[in-house]
Amino acid sequence: MSELKIIAHIRTDFPEKFGIPRQSGLVEELRGTVVFEPEYRSEDAFRGIEGYDYLWLLWAFEGTERGHFSATVTPPKLGGNRTMGVFATRSPFRPNPIGLSSVRLERLEHTENGPVLVVSGADLRDNTPIYDIKPYLAYTDSHPDAREGFAGRVKDQTLPVVFPPELAAMLPESKRKAALAVLAEDPRPAYHDDERRYGVSFAGYDIRFHVKDRVLTVCEVVPLKNGRQPI
Repeated sequence: MSELKIIAHIRTDFPEKFGIPRQSGLVEELRGTVVFEPEYRSEDAFRGIEGYDYLWLLWAFEGTERGHFSATVTPPKLGGNRTMGVFATRSPFRPNPIGLSSVRLERLEHTENGPVLVVSGADLRDNTPIYDIKPYLAYTDSHPDAREGFAGRVKDQTLPVVFPPELAAMLPESKRKAALAVLAEDPRPAYHDDERRYGVSFAGYDIRFHVKDRVLTVCEVVPLKNGRQPI
């Protein structure tokens, strides 16, 4: 089998893993741009893609190599103290570190760097390598009555968010709604300490918060040093 080729990288507002939604589509307000490698910038490769609303992205997990196969993992949303079979989870610690995300295609742009896909709902860190892109087909890819194992029991655990107006105003207006939605997904690990302060790096800012009585309150917004401009 030939080695997988990187065809593109996605640019997002997440320079770090912490805070990224645990699945694609949970925060539809998130925007990303897929920028292709020179070899794959032919306009012909994108002919017909605007006829689809959603796409599948196949991408590379980075920093997850263990050097050996582990048959079980500990999903964070189960508190970090229950193990599940690796093939029953979407853990990044897999025999082949490949991720799969369903994203909405907002538009195709023609730029000096060739065709660029603007997508929403991505759960990827900035500059993640992309291996392939395929159309999402609702008639075969959607199974609304499917069982969801343990993941179905934890998917609706969101928090109310208090974001003081004077702190929210520090973010670009176009990023505020997405930031609220990211925080509502409760970025903390499941084995969290409610007394601790956390920080999510997003859109060039460190958004610091704490949680008490299951209410998340933003307490500080700090510009990131050497942070790139929001997309």
